[in-house]
Amino acid sequence: MTNDPVLRTRKLVKEFDGVRAVNELDLEISAGSIFGLLGPNGSGKTTTIRTCMGVYIPDSGSVTLLGSDDPLAVRDRVGYLPEERGLYPKMQVVEQLAFLGAIRGLPQGEATKRARKWLDRLDLGDRGKSATEEFSKGMQQKVQFAASVIHEPEIVILDEPFTGLDPVNTRLLKELILEQRNRGCTIILSTHRMEQVEAMCEEIALIHRGDLVLRGGVKEIRAESGSNTLAIEYEGPPGALDGLPGVAQVHDSGRSARLQMAADAETQQIVRTLLDRVQLHAFSTEQPSIEEIFLEHVGHGAAAISETGELVEEVQA
Repeated sequence: MTNDPVLRTRKLVKEFDGVRAVNELDLEISAGSIFGLLGPNGSGKTTTIRTCMGVYIPDSGSVTLLGSDDPLAVRDRVGYLPEERGLYPKMQVVEQLAFLGAIRGLPQGEATKRARKWLDRLDLGDRGKSATEEFSKGMQQKVQFAASVIHEPEIVILDEPFTGLDPVNTRLLKELILEQRNRGCTIILSTHRMEQVEAMCEEIALIHRGDLVLRGGVKEIRAESGSNTLAIEYEGPPGALDGLPGVAQVHDSGRSARLQMAADAETQQIVRTLLDRVQLHAFSTEQPSIEEIFLEHVGHGAAAISETGELVEEVQA
């Protein structure tokens, strides 16, 4: 394995009807890493992926994938779980996985063997002869993940991989992703669920409306932002955290909250104010989350965090 990036873009541009979905994007992704391509829905993540894979032709700039300037020439060395799922609804699941493995170059016997192995790994071994349409959305998601890795590619690109999964299967998928990384595969995670991948990724790129907002190592990005967040557990009346002096933003969950402190704020003064307003059970200063850092860079009016922790584009009237 060389030190050359497995994926590199230079000044990559992709437009649709005069609107730039990707704006002069520069990326480098190292071999064997887990890389997070993060941002709200509509930020340009999926367009970036499809352009890098050769589904779309760049309007300008360049893509180098696994050392090739033609992504289609190396597509059998790449696994892809698309945001829009593409399984055959009437086909038996084991036959479908074997077929998808065979078109990626596996001998038919080996493809069938791997298909059965993957179904066992996904706790679906007794459902191999079921048609895909009989599966729940989460079960189909697991099958599609298996389809993206059955041929043991060098790169796996996962676009919103946790969609439709409950907490148990989310944990299982994370374990499977780490297993792929441990065998030397490069993982590219594209998602707007920043909290899902923050702990998994060595490096991330934050994209907003086609522009690269921030890029680098997760630990380095958070460390550079300082320990400007006060995490608390409390009990108090509604609105008790409104208008706190020295606090720029409040992310309140009801019994816990994260308070982003202003640059010149004093932690002790904020805590004294809190003691006058609420029953404070615990508090600590922490580094800001990637979500909070992103919002600080793009402006709090540009995107919002939903109740489920998802980053979404804010609709302007």
